[in-house]
Amino acid sequence: MSSVTVSSSGIGVAHLPNQKHKIVTNRGCNFTVMVCGESGVGKTTFVNTLFTTSIKEYKNPAHRHEKQLDRTVEIEITKAELEEQMFKVKLSVIDTPGFGDYVNNYDSWLPVIEFIDDQHENYMRQEQQPSRQGMIDMRVHVCLYFIRPNGHGLKPLDIEIMKRLGSRVNLIPVIAKADTLTPKDLAQFKQRILEVIEAQNIRVYSCPIESDDEDITTRNKNIMSAMPFSIIGSTQTVQTPDHRQVLGRQYSWGCAEVENEQHCDFKKLRHLLVRSHMLDLISTTEETHYENYRQEQMASRKFGEAKVKKYENPKHREKEESLRKVFTEQVKSEENRFRQWEQQLIQERDRLNKDLEAQHAQIKGLENDLEQLYHQQGRNTLRR
Repeated sequence: MSSVTVSSSGIGVAHLPNQKHKIVTNRGCNFTVMVCGESGVGKTTFVNTLFTTSIKEYKNPAHRHEKQLDRTVEIEITKAELEEQMFKVKLSVIDTPGFGDYVNNYDSWLPVIEFIDDQHENYMRQEQQPSRQGMIDMRVHVCLYFIRPNGHGLKPLDIEIMKRLGSRVNLIPVIAKADTLTPKDLAQFKQRILEVIEAQNIRVYSCPIESDDEDITTRNKNIMSAMPFSIIGSTQTVQTPDHRQVLGRQYSWGCAEVENEQHCDFKKLRHLLVRSHMLDLISTTEETHYENYRQEQMASRKFGEAKVKKYENPKHREKEESLRKVFTEQVKSEENRFRQWEQQLIQERDRLNKDLEAQHAQIKGLENDLEQLYHQQGRNTLRR
């Protein structure tokens, strides 16, 4: 095979990354974040703090328990578009209001799990279509599970849902309201959580550590050493004792700063989610979690066969039963009305038949009278 001589300036193959960069910049990307945890742990505040804008509206705490009788976990989707240096990110934030808010939380994780699987199912369905332009991608790229800072460890409910989430999505455990724990208690709390995660074989997201750049490798190790991340959320600016204006919470004993790594791990978590590993989260969802779901479904279902629904929302079931009851009552009332019409029609038919028979009898009598008249007229004619 003869060798090919290439000029020192090259033929331009090295410009392919630049072309790819332009395409990606113009196209932007989709990024879906799910926040899961009990009410009141600061999920909305964290999302607004993370993206430095009011993406999610705050709920009135006085109305938190108005829907207790529903006993349902809802899925709430908030969409926004972020732009930075001409690059656009279509952000979707998935919240799960109602999770863990009841005395009996059995199977309360099913709506969350079903939603994640449904997004994989919808994307797989779109891939099977003849035209795949304009595909809607709502697959969850990362799930932040907020752990209440009780200082003891994970509750059984936390363990159950984290087991199921870890096999479907990039799961990152987060300790909410870290400013309610002392540094010593927080370190012990983290250690207990890590021990439970290892003992229960819970899969959590682990970013790539090794890199050609030693600084990046050190940074990645520093980020992963903070797992589970302790965070403080606040959208308010406070003044520190040294007269700095920072995001944080003001207390009588001092100021808890959001972006101070001595106070919490918010900065590390933001770096992981947005600055350094957003692409890895998207790629892991595409290449690992989605492919696992796709292979599992294709091995157990025929092409084009509908997915079997394993979960039925109790709220929808109650609504369906009430609608079925109303429909049954309407059908019964209509049947009674039809029966009444039928009786009326039968009575009207009998009356018309009797009238018709009477008229037939009258006509018959008139015919007989007419024949008698004809006979009498014929006799009179013969006598003459």
